[in-house]
Amino acid sequence: MSAAKKNKNKTKDVVEEPGKKLNNKKAGKTADKKGKKLKNKAYEKELAKLHVELVKLQEWVKFKGLKVCIVFEGRDGAGKGGTIKAITERVSPRTFRVVALTAPTEREKTQMYAQRYLPYFPAAGEVVIFDRSWYNRAGVERVMGFCTEEEAKGFLQVVPMFEKLMVASGIILLKYWLEVNPEEQTRRLKGRIHDGRKIWKLSPMDIKSYTRWDDYTKARDEMFAGTDTSWAPWYVANSEDKKRVRLNIISHLLSKIPYKEAPREKVKLPDRKIGHKYTSPDYPFKFIPEIA
Repeated sequence: MSAAKKNKNKTKDVVEEPGKKLNNKKAGKTADKKGKKLKNKAYEKELAKLHVELVKLQEWVKFKGLKVCIVFEGRDGAGKGGTIKAITERVSPRTFRVVALTAPTEREKTQMYAQRYLPYFPAAGEVVIFDRSWYNRAGVERVMGFCTEEEAKGFLQVVPMFEKLMVASGIILLKYWLEVNPEEQTRRLKGRIHDGRKIWKLSPMDIKSYTRWDDYTKARDEMFAGTDTSWAPWYVANSEDKKRVRLNIISHLLSKIPYKEAPREKVKLPDRKIGHKYTSPDYPFKFIPEIA
């Protein structure tokens, strides 16, 4: 776990412990204070080291039957999706499962609020990552009027006990909020408009939400005040430098889940013989055109 510890020491100023006040106008200036944004070469080198540690974590989670739940929240364009991709790039999707639920169905709207999330919770040997979670009620649903103010306040009162039950059942729960400043959010959202690879990320709801910065700030602050508990604290990461925040968060989550290298047999490929017992017929395979 040496790589994780080294990166934790390098980046502990970026992933903030609860209680540190956020500057809503200048949040996320860490990259500027450090100088230039992280270069691709340095990023890829550090990410490769962390990927090795994530694989070790994966094998340990399976070996010990751990249950891990990681929640990512934040404003539109804060970098949640890219961070999750960086975490899951080299691990098994059968162990690391990403949950990104669509809007609730008419049936789900009649259920107990948390009910639609429960089937996705981790069993032994699993890591589940929520790309937005039950905290939709404290954020977008509250700000955009999809729930009543009474429902939102009731959620903030109940969710600490809900998460205490999760932790008591053996789930390791990590909650991350990615913070982005208004200027960087605008730059990223505009970039989606003109990029055919990203336009799908810009929904009509994102456009409506864009004008509600202060409302989202107020909702975020009340969410922290009500749900930042000792058993399920919030960790905040400034995300102006996408590459840096990915390294910070991966390093941080590795430090929060105790793990070792799981025992395994050494891998050795056996000898094999090709073409001695079987020869393929001259079949007219339909090869795809080579354009590169």
